[in-house]
Amino acid sequence: MPLTLSKTCLNIAPSITLKMNAIVAEMRERGEDVISLGAGEPDFITPAHIRDAGKKAIDEGRTKYTAASGMPSLRLAVANFLLKDKGLAYTREEIIIGNGAKQVILGALQALLNPGDEVLIPGPCWVSYPEMVQMAGGVPVWIHTTKEQGFVPSREQIEKAITPRTKALMLNSPNNPTGAVWSKDQLKMLADIAVNHQFYIISDEIYEKLVYDGQKHVSIATLGRRIFEQTIVISGFSKAYAMTGWRLGYAAGPRPVIAAMSAFQSHATGNPNSIAQYAGLAALNGDQTCVEEMRRSFENRRNLMYSCLTQIPLVTPFKPQGAFYILLDIRETFGHSYHGAKIRSSLDFAELLLKNARVSVVPGDSFGAPGYCRLSYAIGEERILEAVRRIGNFVDHLTPARQIA
Repeated sequence: MPLTLSKTCLNIAPSITLKMNAIVAEMRERGEDVISLGAGEPDFITPAHIRDAGKKAIDEGRTKYTAASGMPSLRLAVANFLLKDKGLAYTREEIIIGNGAKQVILGALQALLNPGDEVLIPGPCWVSYPEMVQMAGGVPVWIHTTKEQGFVPSREQIEKAITPRTKALMLNSPNNPTGAVWSKDQLKMLADIAVNHQFYIISDEIYEKLVYDGQKHVSIATLGRRIFEQTIVISGFSKAYAMTGWRLGYAAGPRPVIAAMSAFQSHATGNPNSIAQYAGLAALNGDQTCVEEMRRSFENRRNLMYSCLTQIPLVTPFKPQGAFYILLDIRETFGHSYHGAKIRSSLDFAELLLKNARVSVVPGDSFGAPGYCRLSYAIGEERILEAVRRIGNFVDHLTPARQIA
């Protein structure tokens, strides 16, 4: 037999950000001041009481294996949090802890999908969703949305995408990369469709604590018994508690689904990191003031970046209601040139911006948003101001496409 690689891995699209990251690394090695707006993580350090809990776990030797699906005490703490925060009643047997929300999402897809099953993915979406669906043997089905509709699909769009093979829909609110937040009425619409057509909702709620303008996050699982029984709620500790490197996430859902996820995880990874689990306990059971302080800071940064970007010609920011990203419409720059180099795509724009203005952004093609770039405001306000100043200066020096008579 020839020495070949699996079709699954060969079909995984390489991250477009790797090329950008390599350029950033080279420029920084040369001592250049590059401002990265590509970060998908809070710039805050993990709060002290959570760090202390991790240190204590190490000092007390709590470094052994735990239950494969997570410590019972942490699963109970998650259940208590979901009940208190959202009114969702789960037993600890209906909760699984994993090595980050990403791993838990993949576990949910592995538990639900048979080869050829379809998963509806409203776009723009997080880059990993379609790849994970394919890794689990499924078929991603895109539902493309626009800025004009707030990047939330209509009933007609969703129903048109449904086939006899539809098994689930990936819901992400607040959304990465758009920052869009589904309203309660929009979630009710989706719940009604899911119940009528009998498919699961995988609800990625990792940005649930980062919502702005006085809004409150709504979980679709709260909208009735039937949709509750068809929803797998995914969340974790990385965004709300600035614990990205700890790799700790969880899922809550119907017991048969969680049992299947637990069986898969027991062979795929075993238990999540024990030290991180003790830190997670401290995060959920401790003072929540830190969460609100970070949320307010992100809201202030959003307001600053958005207001500054609106002053730049040829680009239009979409105002996010959650998360910590702004999706910037750069389509009006297409056809323009910078010192002879023509902009034909968001990748062209991002590469020229990085090389000439020393600002790194993520091309929207990665998220199913060609013609856009994603900017993260998970950096300090002074750096936001400087980054936007550089972007404005870059755009001001673009040469319009020549008009041919």
